[in-house]
Amino acid sequence: MTEKEKMLAGELYQAGDPELVAERLKARKLVKSFNDSEPENTELRISLVRKIFGKAGKNFWVEPPFYCDYGSNIEVGDDVFFNFNCVILDVCKVTLGDRVFVAPNVQFYTATHPLDPVSRGEFWEFGKAITIGSDVWIGGSAIICPGVTIGERAVIGAGSVVTKDVASDVVVGGNPAKFIKRIDRKDNVIRT
Repeated sequence: MTEKEKMLAGELYQAGDPELVAERLKARKLVKSFNDSEPENTELRISLVRKIFGKAGKNFWVEPPFYCDYGSNIEVGDDVFFNFNCVILDVCKVTLGDRVFVAPNVQFYTATHPLDPVSRGEFWEFGKAITIGSDVWIGGSAIICPGVTIGERAVIGAGSVVTKDVASDVVVGGNPAKFIKRIDRKDNVIRT
């Protein structure tokens, strides 16, 4: 297997592999163009995000600045919104469903390192995919750790560090994030 194949499979790999270095450089150049773009140039911004992400649905928006490792391992559904200063370390797949709202400073970390200091010092790393269901709201400065799955319609409180899977229809918060309450589907319904 190549180092890239190992990376995508969640196995130990060397991030300094020339193919991976070249792919990260390509992503960083696109991300820089996106982050440096003029606010009124929405068509350019959308075009650049489509080049960065592996898949982007309709009606998505990303507020700069935005940062990622590869971009090609990010897949987002329709009507997804990323607010300012989000970071996605996408050494493995990061998948977001439809209508996901991501507040400022949210960070998604698929990348992790061996606990053994010798292996870590030799620059071995690996990753675990992150999956976010549809209709999820992730509060500001939350951190989504490697391997986490967040169920549909969940709400992640601001500042949370999500280290374990989150069920659908719940609110979690804290460090580490813990169950706060079940969401009643009638909560906050706007009636006219």
